[in-house]
Amino acid sequence: MQATRAQSSSTITDHVAGFIVDTSQGDVPKDVAHLGKRSVIDGIGLALAGAASQTSRIARRYLSSLGIGSEKGSVVIGAELRVPARFAAFANGISIHADDYDDTQLAEAPDRVYGLLTHPTAPVLPAVLALAERDRRSGRDLMTAYQVGVEVECKVSEAILPRHYQEGFHSTGTVGTIGAAAGAAKLLGLDREAARRALSIGATQSAGLRENFGTMTKPFHAGHAAEGGLVAAELAKLGFTASQNGLEADRGFFRAAGGGYSPEMIDGKLGRPWTFHSPGVSIKPHPSGSLTHPGMAVMMDLIGRHNLGPERVKRVSVGTNHNMPNALIHHRPRTELQAKFSMEFCMAILLIERKAGLGQFTDQVVNRPDVQAMLQRVSFGVHPEAEAAGFDKMTTLIEVELVDGPILKGRADFGKGSPANPMTDAELEEKFRECAAWGGLRREEADQVLDLAWRIEELKDVSELTRHLHRLVW
Repeated sequence: MQATRAQSSSTITDHVAGFIVDTSQGDVPKDVAHLGKRSVIDGIGLALAGAASQTSRIARRYLSSLGIGSEKGSVVIGAELRVPARFAAFANGISIHADDYDDTQLAEAPDRVYGLLTHPTAPVLPAVLALAERDRRSGRDLMTAYQVGVEVECKVSEAILPRHYQEGFHSTGTVGTIGAAAGAAKLLGLDREAARRALSIGATQSAGLRENFGTMTKPFHAGHAAEGGLVAAELAKLGFTASQNGLEADRGFFRAAGGGYSPEMIDGKLGRPWTFHSPGVSIKPHPSGSLTHPGMAVMMDLIGRHNLGPERVKRVSVGTNHNMPNALIHHRPRTELQAKFSMEFCMAILLIERKAGLGQFTDQVVNRPDVQAMLQRVSFGVHPEAEAAGFDKMTTLIEVELVDGPILKGRADFGKGSPANPMTDAELEEKFRECAAWGGLRREEADQVLDLAWRIEELKDVSELTRHLHRLVW
């Protein structure tokens, strides 16, 4: 049955630990189970694509230099490399987040900065996947641990005061460590007392600064969180000591990292409702920061309805609330990593190529003369209408002034892939195939992985799936 708050304890950490220990697969509603499976499929595809990135290649070179490879190790997705589970979680977390193409939590409260923009899958899935493969666990066990980890991660993210994100913390790295610890604790079968310690060990490792957006260190945050959460749970299982109240204590995570928290957003709320059910999780249609996506949806609509191209456009003006320029910090990008956090690039590339996929986010494309010229015609700033809409939305207003005079306008609160406008399962599969192809997987191999992933609860051993992800990229 679902965990309830223990009468003998009034701590949030104990409440979360109880949820970890008491939740079973039967507590996960069917719609939540399906939505979670979609994000797992998405995450596997992104790990394949991300393994081809320079970021992931450097991470693998680092792991290889440690001399820790083992035939009995866990798979580093997209590479001929097996390593101890903690390092597989590290590498796969980096790969899932390398292209900034991974799923994103939404927020419920208007002041919560879109749920602090936590990427739920990138820290949690690598941790539980590496452990499940090592310990020959079933797909059902894996999915239960994944759901628990994501739910804890998202509710912690929702509860911490928004100062956490606004003043520079990257919640995928911070809260992600706690979510990964929760998922790993579930898979390792920790009791309630050990789960409390695992949460505290995870919380004490929480790190990640948004100043690093647009560099290789942003995906490092996800890999570090996955590894840190796994290590936290394994140490707790061995008896490693830690605070019993690492989340809510006066010197604990919530106060130190955010100045406080709203207990009503987590106390009694785990699985009630599940975050996958409400407010939901977005799956990205473009490999760029999720804050660019409402504007990209508007621009694609305007392009389609008015047959727009760069030769017809005099200027583009994009207006949002003040939190969005605070994250989309690269206004004249020169690298593909910077372009992912550039509203100007995303508008420009859509006008030029009418698409923005993995092939558009490369250093070569970003530095093309036509792209750099189009960037100069795009302005991006704060709009009072978007500011008034609330930070649980990503309200974006666009004006396109044409060379011959007319001004076209559009507005969106969310983009394609959000719960308000979700990808279909078929669209998700096409995204998976795109990512798998980018990572070097043939179409028939990709379809085989898809088939196994859709049936993941039926797998008696997760390695039935992971052995298909063990190959050399580039």
